[in-house]
Amino acid sequence: MVEPVPDPILAVENLRSGYGITEVLRGVDLTIHRGEIIAVLGSNGAGKSTLNRTLSGINRAWSGSIRFAGTAIERDSPARIVARGLIHVPEGRRVFPNLSVRENLDLGAYRRGGGRSRDTLARVFSIFPRLSERQNQRAGTLSGGEQQMLAIGRGLMADPQLLILDEPSLGLSPLLVEELFALIQTINAEGIAILLVEQNVVQSLDVAQRAYVLDNGQFVLQGDVATLRDNPDLKRTYLGM
Repeated sequence: MVEPVPDPILAVENLRSGYGITEVLRGVDLTIHRGEIIAVLGSNGAGKSTLNRTLSGINRAWSGSIRFAGTAIERDSPARIVARGLIHVPEGRRVFPNLSVRENLDLGAYRRGGGRSRDTLARVFSIFPRLSERQNQRAGTLSGGEQQMLAIGRGLMADPQLLILDEPSLGLSPLLVEELFALIQTINAEGIAILLVEQNVVQSLDVAQRAYVLDNGQFVLQGDVATLRDNPDLKRTYLGM
């Protein structure tokens, strides 16, 4: 007997979006299943941030469909999408610098997850022990790596079903990048699906199961990471080989 294929947690079909009259996403198809890490790779200007903003409701989809946990969300507000469990950790950390680490984390549970916030906070501190050590410290005084951990921890406070991480390694030292990608795997091991949107091709392919390569608003390559690693176009364009 053939086992049924489970429905994806996120299914995107023929998605188009942009700014003003400028189309950026030009017919994007994407699926993520529960428990997966999916990487979206691409250079600056490829459309990665527009994809993230459209999935999380900040940008309105021009056409196409976005289904999350079986429900169409392409017309939902960002607040409603968060309440459903799709959480976007944006590029640039964007912590509240004058609030403490603990206050930043508590704000993550404002729209969703508040009833379980104590247990979730303990889980976040177990993943990011440095945040526990600095929970009374102002967020603006943290190092860049610690602020990135705080941004991800704040996202986890909303009890996500799917976590979008937008360029989490940007601006971090190689040592911190290694640590961060290991922590992403730890988060995923708890059953949280992750959409990892990155320029760091090598590290992303090390942790993801499948990947999509975005160029000029379209996916030009996609597949399991073992196949993509050996793709000559990816090697030439992104790995300099």
